[in-house]
Amino acid sequence: MPAVCDSLLEDIEDVVSAQDPKPHDWRFRRENIIIPKVRKRHSQKHVEADDDPPSDSVIPGIQKIWIRTWGCSHNNSDGEYMAGQLAAYGYKITENASEADLWLLNSCTVKNPAEDHFRNSIKKAQEGKKKVVLSGCVPQAQPRQEYLQGLSIIGVQQIDRVVEVVEETIKGHSVRLLGQKKDNGKRLGGARLDLPKIRKNPLIEIISINTGCLNACTYCKTKHARGDLASYSIQELVDRAKQSFQEGVCEIWLTSEDTGAYGRDIGTDLPTLLWKLVEVIPEGSMLRLGMTNPPYILEHLEEMAKILNHPRVYAFLHVPVQTASDSILMDMKREYCVADFERVVDFLKEKVPGITIATDIICGFPGETDDDFQETMKLVEKYKFPSLFINQFYPRPGTPAAKMHQVPAQIKKQRTKELSSLFHSYNPYDHKIGKRQKVLVTEESFDSKFYVGHNQFYEQVLVPKNPKFMGKMVEVDIYEAGKHFMKGQPVPDARVFSPSIARPLAKGEVSGLTEEFRHALENGSESKTCPSSGKQKVPLSHRVAMRLPWQQGENVLKMLSLSMALLAVLVAFYYGGV
Repeated sequence: MPAVCDSLLEDIEDVVSAQDPKPHDWRFRRENIIIPKVRKRHSQKHVEADDDPPSDSVIPGIQKIWIRTWGCSHNNSDGEYMAGQLAAYGYKITENASEADLWLLNSCTVKNPAEDHFRNSIKKAQEGKKKVVLSGCVPQAQPRQEYLQGLSIIGVQQIDRVVEVVEETIKGHSVRLLGQKKDNGKRLGGARLDLPKIRKNPLIEIISINTGCLNACTYCKTKHARGDLASYSIQELVDRAKQSFQEGVCEIWLTSEDTGAYGRDIGTDLPTLLWKLVEVIPEGSMLRLGMTNPPYILEHLEEMAKILNHPRVYAFLHVPVQTASDSILMDMKREYCVADFERVVDFLKEKVPGITIATDIICGFPGETDDDFQETMKLVEKYKFPSLFINQFYPRPGTPAAKMHQVPAQIKKQRTKELSSLFHSYNPYDHKIGKRQKVLVTEESFDSKFYVGHNQFYEQVLVPKNPKFMGKMVEVDIYEAGKHFMKGQPVPDARVFSPSIARPLAKGEVSGLTEEFRHALENGSESKTCPSSGKQKVPLSHRVAMRLPWQQGENVLKMLSLSMALLAVLVAFYYGGV
């Protein structure tokens, strides 16, 4: 007989399913029904004892959770939202995987190595007897993979229900929520943007402006997970930006699978959104645009140039070219040619002096010849991109490119090596030594020796670790340049400007909590203490009733539906026996 913990709920609403007996079925089953006698409770003491769970009960909301995220900034934003909701409910988010009771693994499906790390982490969690909840693009795209069987999954559009899934997983159930958010049949951008979140960096807010895309690239697995384009409204995005600035954020990243396609599904466009956002950005705070594919930015080049010249917008754009071969672009179904990409780059370099253009290259796509690859080498030599993401092609299961004739692995490796050598043969920042620049300092370097700031062109500038610089706009003189960075010495007696209009949240602090909800959490904090802890005991019914504000409507409907179903069964049973 399978254990209770082996059961699989496709959704929490499936407690009453279509396969359950209907009310009229019960009149034929009376002989098999045993009606329990109502136990008479003799004292208030017994009532209190019944309300308290036994000492070995599992009480959700008190466990430690470790969250690991792979992939893009969109995925990182999802991870921040899930961490915020769990922390708001009372779970402790820990950076120590070994001490955690549950691992929440937020996956990326772009390349094989990322999925390999994800799969290995699942195995490690299971070996360590950890509870596991999975999220991100891998389980959304292929939930029936063998190594995912029996595990709880949160779909990419269901992150607002992470508390429910974690609760059920801790109780020993397996829950899968993979549905889409819809309004009157129209697919939405995803979960609400005003949910609580824990920013990895309290100074940086990542805002997903849309999910999915309009393309059908033959190598892309992300499309299987994120689907077609679905945009958030301009007002939702502006409100989220305002809220972020009120919480001390001084830098906003706009992200999606393709920011250039924003708004096409709701009758607007990216420039319209950007002009609205610029209106609410405080002086000294900055906006960074995410990746956009060439076809959609081509339509708005004039407006985009004006926006990228704005003092509160980084003169930076990530435009993937993937290859400089038109025949390979056709096989990829990229919907542009190399000339289109060059037009975008040339126009922006002319109209936005000093702009940083970042791009991506795939080495060894099926059918790529030596001549195709040499065209790509020439393109990189021509533009000397300061930021270049070089990817060896990996065939992703279920994609058309995986069925194409593959380039031998050794050739793919060799081409990747050659392109990397070309990229490292030039230094893009040497000419900036001796220049004076303003940089917004938001991070600490990986080696913890410097603070990291970015100038107007989103170029990385390392500055001394002076605590008063963090979160500030600092004027520096560039005295050294490397391949990926510059070093700046703060100008003596220069003004250090603070762009934040409020005190930034502490690291690990939950954003987006209203005073009403904070009060509710404080009053309900005792409900998450163990009965044996010696603190005031709260009835189990109160613990079960505690829900987050954004879940209240859903849970009321669920309980009402379940109650009505049970009432129908009882009524049918009563009248069936008359």
